[in-house]
Amino acid sequence: MEAAGLYGLAAQYGAEALAVCAVSDHLRTHEQWSPEQRQHGVDAMVRLVLDALLPLT
Repeated sequence: MEAAGLYGLAAQYGAEALAVCAVSDHLRTHEQWSPEQRQHGVDAMVRLVLDALLPLT
């Protein structure tokens, strides 16, 4: 839902937008990350995305 709003605003104002989503829980198997795994995973994901985007600016 948040990504749809982000893309809608970008389209309205003629801007570019990017959404990066992380999945931490599995609905069928009920596996889930611990809070520590979730924090580390999100931190790693943000660093990866920023490292990929910074050369484009």
